[in-house]
Amino acid sequence: MHANLGTILLGSADRRPRHTALLLDERELSFAELDRAARGVAASLRGRGLEPGDRVALLVPNVPEFTIVYFGILYAGCTVVPLNVLLSAPEVAYHLEDSGAKLLFAHPLFEKPATEGGAAAAVPVLAASPDGVAALADAEPLAALHPTLATDTAVILYTSGTTGKPKGAELTHANLLLNCAVVVPKLIPVGADDVALASLPLFHSFGQTCIQNAFIAAGGTFTLLPRFGPQEAADVMARDGVTVFAGVPTMYFALLHHEDLDPSRLGLRFCMAGGAPLPVEVMKAFESRFGVEILEGYGLSETSPVASFNMFDKPRKAGSIGYPVWGVEMCILDADDALVPDGERGEICIRGHNVMKGYLGRPEATSEALRGGWFHSGDIGIRDADGSYRIVDRKKDMILRGGFNVYPREVEEVLYEHPDIVEAAVIGVEHESHGEEVKAVVVTRPDSGLTGDELIAWTKHRLAAYKYPRIVEFSDALPKGPTGKILKRELK
Repeated sequence: MHANLGTILLGSADRRPRHTALLLDERELSFAELDRAARGVAASLRGRGLEPGDRVALLVPNVPEFTIVYFGILYAGCTVVPLNVLLSAPEVAYHLEDSGAKLLFAHPLFEKPATEGGAAAAVPVLAASPDGVAALADAEPLAALHPTLATDTAVILYTSGTTGKPKGAELTHANLLLNCAVVVPKLIPVGADDVALASLPLFHSFGQTCIQNAFIAAGGTFTLLPRFGPQEAADVMARDGVTVFAGVPTMYFALLHHEDLDPSRLGLRFCMAGGAPLPVEVMKAFESRFGVEILEGYGLSETSPVASFNMFDKPRKAGSIGYPVWGVEMCILDADDALVPDGERGEICIRGHNVMKGYLGRPEATSEALRGGWFHSGDIGIRDADGSYRIVDRKKDMILRGGFNVYPREVEEVLYEHPDIVEAAVIGVEHESHGEEVKAVVVTRPDSGLTGDELIAWTKHRLAAYKYPRIVEFSDALPKGPTGKILKRELK
């Protein structure tokens, strides 16, 4: 069966050619203009000798050139390899070599790592500047997009690489089409006149599917924010009439604690949260201050990414990642891959149309991740009796203290209840007699005066004796990745 993710742009360009597809400050592209530019890029790729199935990498932030080139690659029948813009030159070289990319588009901001990494991997680099992409887009447009198969790889997303080298998850055209064009509209009422803020990086699965691709498929608009800041985000949301905001927990923290931000300026209809568990206290405080509901979902790069979601037509549960989405099954399995009863902890496993075809060039890792026909997420969760799911923690983050399992998220939820805590992360550190000890790294409100002993005493009365942190470290900020996710590996 033929299917190409690029058809979502074709459809909206046909239905709403003059409607605004994307914005960046004063720049504006209609669906017809975006489609024409993508066709020109596709023709230019063909003119450079690229063939259907070849891989093309992108080192581009949230600017229109990302979306233009992304769809140009798809139109040409090639595979998109989006790269984290914070990669160093050796890391760029690794990703290019591992993916077998034939070409790299790089924004001028990242010219040095792109040029050095491209040279090391012997991969040509093209400037993804407005002028550079415009020159390619002006080519005689490709008449029709390449008829790829539904099972062909559309996008290769690299995992974070917390253990070993990053792996490339191969997502097919069917994976991504179903996730953005079928799943998302069934979950959230995105209309053709909605406007989303694209502050999540588009090279990441959350921003790519749930904002860029979903809004293009719906015929809506997204406004780009290359670098997230609470005031900058609020200004863009007010200026462009943003109705939908999607973010990771740290973005909600920042907006919530930005005292100069006036919620009355914003016209949000609803918000989406993902990327990491959103603390319940943060959710409640945000919804109270901004008068808008947050729907929390769950997914991974390997699942396109959406696997479960809190839905408008079902009871919403704070702290829950909701229910499996249409066409997707989830379950909780133990260490022997046996099903565990509701209410008991185990690994969240997923199967359905959203699961990747495998890790590029890594058959053993693919077999391990997809054993028994289920994708093993590495997340520890619980299935409740009503069929909804909760994340307890990551398997690799679990702390083993004196023979007892301590789940950092449970401790973090308690820390966020303290009125002086702005951000918190709980990690395990080596201990001579207990194996591991529980440590909390926290950011407090300015001039709070909170001491470590006071915080330890406060948590001691709210957690079991083996769970509360014995070590507290105060920090001005917690290390974060490009999506805003707290990087616990750096704290460790």
